[in-house]
Amino acid sequence: MAANLRIAAIEVFQLDLPYSGGVYRLSGGREYRSFDATFVRITTDGGIEGWGESTPFGANYVAAHAGGVRSGIAEIAPHLIGSDPRRVDRINDTMDAALLGHEHAKTALDVACWDLFGKSVGLPVCELLGGRTDQRMPLISSIPMGSPEQMRSQVEKYRSMGYRAHSLKIGGDPREDAERLIAALAEQRAGEYFIVDANGGMTVETASRMLRLLPDGLDFVLEAPCATWRECVSLRRRTTVPIIMDELATSDASIAQLVADDAAEGFGIKITKNGGLTRSRRQRDIGTAAGLTSAIWDSAGSDVAFAAILHLGQSFNPRYLRGVWDIREMSDLRTADGPFDVADGWAVAPDRPGLGVTPRLDVLGDPVATYS
Repeated sequence: MAANLRIAAIEVFQLDLPYSGGVYRLSGGREYRSFDATFVRITTDGGIEGWGESTPFGANYVAAHAGGVRSGIAEIAPHLIGSDPRRVDRINDTMDAALLGHEHAKTALDVACWDLFGKSVGLPVCELLGGRTDQRMPLISSIPMGSPEQMRSQVEKYRSMGYRAHSLKIGGDPREDAERLIAALAEQRAGEYFIVDANGGMTVETASRMLRLLPDGLDFVLEAPCATWRECVSLRRRTTVPIIMDELATSDASIAQLVADDAAEGFGIKITKNGGLTRSRRQRDIGTAAGLTSAIWDSAGSDVAFAAILHLGQSFNPRYLRGVWDIREMSDLRTADGPFDVADGWAVAPDRPGLGVTPRLDVLGDPVATYS
């Protein structure tokens, strides 16, 4: 490993990513038409570059927003100048000392350091995260809340593309949600995995009512049913349907609490929500040790975020990995190029050093801030 590798400059880029489907709908009447993305380029004194991305899903999804990403980076970046980017845990210590919380602001910086680390030693990031598994990873579809027939049609579209895992958004009237699930799971096949995701939009009462309306034999997990920890744990005590945490699983401490409370059968890892690859790696290890399953996502984003998803997923024990999300389907705007091995519902992480991607500078434009 090269000696005396130090961060010399941090550049910040901003880009709006229009949603490819027009309007993305979540529970509670939340709608999204575009996503405000922040990209970071970290350059060392030796000229090596590392890239990271942080794109929150909107200001009313979790406690994160795009303006806060760039404001947070402004607080943190001056403290990182002169640091060795390969010492990722020490980088995170420095970020935590500079700014409490605000994990979405730390993500792009953390991921860029991992990209630099990999390039400095000639290895893909997944090898540094614990080693490539050499297993193809199943892709997970993301299907917005719609009419029963719309959601059934979307499942069939992805099924025809080879997808074996599907995430269905719900969180409205209990009877209407039950009709959505009955339609979407009508042709469920052996080996298919369905995540029914309410994004915290249900109460214990509405979730219980919906579950009672479903016929026997539907095979799915219920993700993020309620907004609070107490409600999710209360619901889990009342149902045999597996519960998956998401919006409430945002830190090492929350994953440890999940295990201590026996609060769920698994949790979703969203890299931006959880603070980057360093924290996501720790949460992977806590969950795996406890026998919890996970899927790898990000809140929103483009090609750089997708590369990070693939590398984290590729380092997972396949027994505990339920799939990865091709986040690029959220927008038709391409922000980077790379050897993405994605076909027939399966994906493999790039085998080039670092994240293995080359950002499109003509798309990203000029930096909106520079720290050196």
